[in-house]
Amino acid sequence: MPRRGLVAGPNFEFFRRRYFTPIEVAEHNQPDDLWVSYLGNVYNLTPLALEHVGDLLLKPILEVAGQDISHWFDPKTKDIRKHIDPLTGAQRYRTPRGRFLHVPPQLPRSDWANDFGKPWWQGSRYEVGRLSAKTRNIRIINTLTTQEHTLEVGALESMWEILHRYLPHNAHAASYTWKYEGKNLNMECTLEENGIRDEEEEFDILNMDDALHTPAILLYFNDDLTEL
Repeated sequence: MPRRGLVAGPNFEFFRRRYFTPIEVAEHNQPDDLWVSYLGNVYNLTPLALEHVGDLLLKPILEVAGQDISHWFDPKTKDIRKHIDPLTGAQRYRTPRGRFLHVPPQLPRSDWANDFGKPWWQGSRYEVGRLSAKTRNIRIINTLTTQEHTLEVGALESMWEILHRYLPHNAHAASYTWKYEGKNLNMECTLEENGIRDEEEEFDILNMDDALHTPAILLYFNDDLTEL
């Protein structure tokens, strides 16, 4: 594990999170900041939107900015769903919201440029990470300042990724020892792997609000003031 000063861990200047929650995706819902998710992945389509400003074919994509559009796709082929066109009898993409960028027109047209290479939904050029299929809340308590924050995190995120989420609240978060019930947490592992169980199902069975008990991680300052 590379080190930053006195603290072991990733270099957060270049750190890239693997998971994003649906709420985080929903925040990117503008033409100049446009994310969508589909088939379990998250994509930043901002460059595509900026490249085609004013194009009518961009409209169906703008309408779903910040949303999950997995229903547009065939999960087996990972391509846009297709149907038989009643006019031509040919197979073509199904676009209930209207034709959008890189979808061929219904009939041959001389003004349609198909020199864009792969359609925007194929490949990983716009991919920024995975969509968290399951999220949970966690409380983080700074024992030095007594400040407490509740974060929504992905169930499969490592403790380093959760620490990265917490940085806006405490820039020196990596200079603390992270503990749960008196035990040091393994920052390479998930909450569940560290013994912090997700008890949502048990609360549902008991017909209780799981917000009544949100697990708390305690942070103990290591006194090194390492800059991230």
